[in-house]
Amino acid sequence: MSLDKCPNDVELKQLTQQLAEYLCSDNLSLVTAESCTGGWIAKCCTDLAGSSEWFEGGMVSYSNVAKQSMLSVSEALIRAYGAVSAEVAEAMAAGALRNSDAHIALAVTGIAGPGGGSIDKPVGTVWFGWAAYADGEIKTRSTRECFSGDRDAIRRQTIQRAINGILRF
Repeated sequence: MSLDKCPNDVELKQLTQQLAEYLCSDNLSLVTAESCTGGWIAKCCTDLAGSSEWFEGGMVSYSNVAKQSMLSVSEALIRAYGAVSAEVAEAMAAGALRNSDAHIALAVTGIAGPGGGSIDKPVGTVWFGWAAYADGEIKTRSTRECFSGDRDAIRRQTIQRAINGILRF
């Protein structure tokens, strides 16, 4: 996605409004676990009046220690796969769901830059995790995207993809 296609705040607000309508129509609530977006998804949610009807809360787990203490992501999992991985994104979502009364959880963990990337995980790599209860068990799903642009553009694209993921989940 090029910078000129990066969503602006109006687009994020419209997308979040769609999310609110979807969640309210099914009487569902959302919790977020955010790393690379630093709480920006939660901000988008709470920018809408009435969000307390469908938004449970959010956890910013920027460091590995926070992922462990706030979301019960195991240190061994982070060591084995890295903080930016499908396994950690799914564990973050599951941990957020377990630590809340929400019906759906979304988690993001990535490398927004400008530094911190590697050959295997370049700047712009983001893993998304979603979790929900089904048949009394937590079911998770994850996907990876590699965005381009500066730090702000990568984070905005992450928010857009995360919300769209819930609408598809």
